[in-house]
Amino acid sequence: MPTITTKDGVEIFYKDWGSGQPIVFSHGWPLSADDWDAQMMYFVTRGYRVIAHDRRGHGRSAQVADGHDMDHYADDLAALTAHLDLKNAIHVGHSTGGGEVVHYIARHGESRVAKAAILSAVPPLMVQTAANPGGLPKSVFDDFQAQLAAGRSAFYRDIAAGPFYGYNRPGAIPLEAVIENWWRQGMMGGAKAHYDGIVAFSQTDFTEDLKKINVPVLVMHGDDDQIVPYADSAPLSAKLLKKGILKTYKGFPHGMPTTHAETINADLLAFFKE
Repeated sequence: MPTITTKDGVEIFYKDWGSGQPIVFSHGWPLSADDWDAQMMYFVTRGYRVIAHDRRGHGRSAQVADGHDMDHYADDLAALTAHLDLKNAIHVGHSTGGGEVVHYIARHGESRVAKAAILSAVPPLMVQTAANPGGLPKSVFDDFQAQLAAGRSAFYRDIAAGPFYGYNRPGAIPLEAVIENWWRQGMMGGAKAHYDGIVAFSQTDFTEDLKKINVPVLVMHGDDDQIVPYADSAPLSAKLLKKGILKTYKGFPHGMPTTHAETINADLLAFFKE
């Protein structure tokens, strides 16, 4: 399997298919590069080079105990782009991966970056604070950690079968294969990485990162997102970005890159070609 080793000795798995302008995909919690199958297959057949890695502690990457924070996530992504010597790359991040993309660009600069897209993404800040009264109470994320520690297999199954894909909505038709694939990806990773990752995605404030970014960024979000609520995320991120473009999807769930791949892929392609 293709891997790189970071400066702190962590082995990171990645996929690298095709040729052309590179698109680098950053996945959400607690998944893996496999969550981008629908996008990678779509873009590799349209003349792009598609790359996705498993975040440290996730998927096929090393299940290390430490470094599960946005600084390390961004640095690992920087190590991958440097190893592959990517230029004029487009970065696409979903959920936690959207935070990773934003922090990577702000922390490591734009010399290798052409554009970015963040989908159902966690910025600017998920947790409720005095400065972010619309955020979710910290108790929500504490409960996530408690459920994970008590038995993540059942917890992951419930997330996938319920709010992640909107399968708990009236009239929704849950797809068992989609639920099982989410659960499979989650269970491949390490419990410690996922436990710490809840703090990383919920408590990292990306406000200053968003302000630093000069490249065009497409902010895509469903207004029925039950994981990262729309009102306190996408519109705020788009406003903080210098070249932010907000695209709102009526009724789409958090996992819209899977449930509505045809729409999402077409809109990404149009943005890439602008």
